Amino acid sequence: MFDEFQGKRILVTGASTGIGAAVAKRFGALGAHVAVHYNTSEAPAREVVEAIERAGGQAFTLQQDVSTAEGAVDVVDRAAERLGGLDILVNNAGDMLGRVPAGDIEAAHYARVMDLNVRSVTLATRAALAHFRRQGEGGNIINTTSVAARNGGGPGASLYASAKAFVSSFTRGMAKELAGDGVRVNAVAPGVIVTPFHDRHSSDAQLEAMRAGIPMGRLGTPEECVGAFLFLASDAMSGYVTGQILEVNGGQLMP
Repeated sequence: MFDEFQGKRILVTGASTGIGAAVAKRFGALGAHVAVHYNTSEAPAREVVEAIERAGGQAFTLQQDVSTAEGAVDVVDRAAERLGGLDILVNNAGDMLGRVPAGDIEAAHYARVMDLNVRSVTLATRAALAHFRRQGEGGNIINTTSVAARNGGGPGASLYASAKAFVSSFTRGMAKELAGDGVRVNAVAPGVIVTPFHDRHSSDAQLEAMRAGIPMGRLGTPEECVGAFLFLASDAMSGYVTGQILEVNGGQLMP
């Protein structure tokens, strides 16, 4: 069934580590041509490309700061140019950028969080749509949101959670708007996944408290998120699915 990914042209933003890296590697192993985006983590991004190539796939790295308006558009345009077009955009780049209590949020922090998590998705989506329309073959956009979009996040994460709630709502709105163009838009909402994100932002005590609230009794891995992305990227499996948020959280949230 996954033969359909042979030759597919895919851009994964934030693909140097964590969930993005796992997704990029799997698409590449299935025969897709993958643009591996990174901002500062050049060496890990190159390792992702090397892993894809060892699996027989094709990939290359693209550096860009997608939190800027120019950068979000540029990475999509350069990916499409190198790939010879674009079939699937995975808007995965994002970060909490620090735990800041609601009463301490300053304008600069607000701008950084929203630029990275909201503006990048909005403008990358717009840029991808231009390529989809020019190609006239439809397209597929998969956004990475978070369980925080539903539960408000943990301590100091309210702004990040709100940004991810935007991503979830934007996913549904774009799904309605773009259906006429043959473009499906969906999202994956990971729960507590063991990635560098939590190395930066969560203490061992915080992770243990989160683990205690997960019915499956453990934290997830990036690889356990990959299947949701493959499902949403596959026309064979999800061709009639759009505007949906797939929750991957071990039972932490059961909407």
